[in-house]
Amino acid sequence: MTSVGFALVLRLSVASFLTFLLYTVCVDTLAVGVVVATLLWVFTNKRLVKSTCREQDVEWGYAFDVHLNAFFPPLLILHFFQLFLYHVFISQDWFVSRLFGNLLWVFAIGYYIYITFLGYSALPILQPPRVFLYALPLLPLLLVVTLAMRVNLCSVLMDFYHYRVL
Repeated sequence: MTSVGFALVLRLSVASFLTFLLYTVCVDTLAVGVVVATLLWVFTNKRLVKSTCREQDVEWGYAFDVHLNAFFPPLLILHFFQLFLYHVFISQDWFVSRLFGNLLWVFAIGYYIYITFLGYSALPILQPPRVFLYALPLLPLLLVVTLAMRVNLCSVLMDFYHYRVL
C-alpha cells in the first residue's frame, strides 16, 4: 500500500511503480532482512547465549521474525507518515523541514533498535541483550551531524527510490 503512495508522490509510471514494488519487497524487505537476520543470528549465538545454555541456540527463523517485527514501525514512519508531508513540508530547503525529516529517521532507527532489543530479551537462553541499546545514544549525534551538514535524510530516501527505478 505504501508503494502506491510512493508512486504517487514520486510521480512514477506504471512500469516504474512495478519496478519500485519489486525492489521494495524483494530487496528492501526480504534480501536486507535475510542479511540483517543472519548477522544478528550469528551475533546472538556467538556472544549472547548463556554459558549454561550452550547446547541451545537462537533459531534463524526467530531472528528473521524479530527483524520483521522491528522493521514494521520504521516502515510506517518512513513509508507512510512522511508521504503526507513530503512535498508540502519535508522536501523544502528549510531548517525546520530538515529537522522534522531527520527526526523521523531518528525515531524510526530508534524504534528498530528498541524492538530488536525487546525481541531478543524474550529469550531466556540469552544474557540480557543490552548491547543492542548501545547504539541509541548515537542517534542524537546522527541528528546533529546531518543537520550541520544540511542533509535531509527523507529527501535522500526519496531521491534514492526515484533514481533506483529510472
